[in-house]
Amino acid sequence: MRVSFDLDEVLFVDARTIEAEDPLPFPLNRIFIERLRKGTPGLIHKLQSRGFEVWIYTSSFRSTRYISTLFRNYGIRFDQIVNGSRHLQEVQGQKKEPLPQKLPTFYHIALHIDDEEAIHANGKAYGFKTFKVCEQDDQWAEKVLAEAERIRDLEARKEAARKQGGKP
Repeated sequence: MRVSFDLDEVLFVDARTIEAEDPLPFPLNRIFIERLRKGTPGLIHKLQSRGFEVWIYTSSFRSTRYISTLFRNYGIRFDQIVNGSRHLQEVQGQKKEPLPQKLPTFYHIALHIDDEEAIHANGKAYGFKTFKVCEQDDQWAEKVLAEAERIRDLEARKEAARKQGGKP
């Protein structure tokens, strides 16, 4: 199962208002100025060790190289990164009707973690599951992990019912 995370205000936070991981050592902290929400490396590793694919899905236009290199410095590797450029090219493409700034179902992402209310509203309208993370919460990682497990169990029950020809 795939889980994706937004960057700004979810994994990248303002360390003055939300507890953050220690900054990278000099000179990396001058290149990669973003601060990671406290607990991010541990959460990503737990998700991956439990068999989840972990993606970044952001409307930011930061390059995938920049994003992957920043996280690699924290010992994190993502399965895929979808930035604003990739989304526009692959999801929006030549379609005249504007699509939401994120459409996780296009990438078969089962759960998207975001801070924006508009994304959660789009989840209801377009049929994708979201979980909101935006403020200081010492239990945020445990809550995300529990939600990912809940969605995986739900999807497994749906699949089992589909195979049996019934409804979940």
